[in-house]
Amino acid sequence: MDVSRTDVPRRDVPRSHVRRSEYCVIACAEAWRDAGEILASPMGLIPSVGARLARLTFAPDLLLTDGEAMIVRPDGTPEGWLPYRQHLALVSGGRRHVMMGASQIDRYGNQNISCVGDWARPRRQLLGVRGAPVNTLNNPTSYWIPRHSRRVFVEKVDMVCGVGYDRVAGHPGTARFHRIPRVVSDLGVFDFATPDRSMRLASLHPGVSVEQVREATGFELVVPDEVPWTREPTPDELRLIREVIDPADSRLREVGS
Repeated sequence: MDVSRTDVPRRDVPRSHVRRSEYCVIACAEAWRDAGEILASPMGLIPSVGARLARLTFAPDLLLTDGEAMIVRPDGTPEGWLPYRQHLALVSGGRRHVMMGASQIDRYGNQNISCVGDWARPRRQLLGVRGAPVNTLNNPTSYWIPRHSRRVFVEKVDMVCGVGYDRVAGHPGTARFHRIPRVVSDLGVFDFATPDRSMRLASLHPGVSVEQVREATGFELVVPDEVPWTREPTPDELRLIREVIDPADSRLREVGS
């Protein structure tokens, strides 16, 4: 079956009342499935909703932080103290899973949040390298990209901040905790489950075609013969997202209906 066609009927098409933003929340939450007692560090609104949803459902041992010095429950109530030295111990020992953003990302998962254009004379200055090298070398790092486009999914990043699979090849000691479990965008979910660790289309959000993803990507993606839909939220997950975690629908600011 040609999965790039949008007119092919599918019996597993999810219910139409689920919004695109909610599929994105589910896709982000799945990054922490079966994670155990590790620190979740979501950066961005939808990843934060996803981490809290994971903690409330299938990842009860997940540790959430207020970004300063406290371990918190999904409602923000403090439940423990996380001094900076302990935070660094979790980071350096692979016991944290970050979900970062990316101004650019390439086929091997190299990420750029520093500048666009030549480093010596960039066309645009961005956040800077920040902690991206440490994040990617010392603990699993996924990415959330709310606007999938060729400006973000590029053939080669202008500057490497987060380290991709091609750059850690042959350095197992330096990058023993390096792993990029998934990239989530407003179009679908991507992973690196390929022989050369290049990016693969893992699932499509309902209403999106393979051709749309290809047109919005600046490099050749690995596309399986059959691409599943991103899984549908359960009724309880949908209730938690809409009534408990984000009743103000703030997630729609990142991904509209």
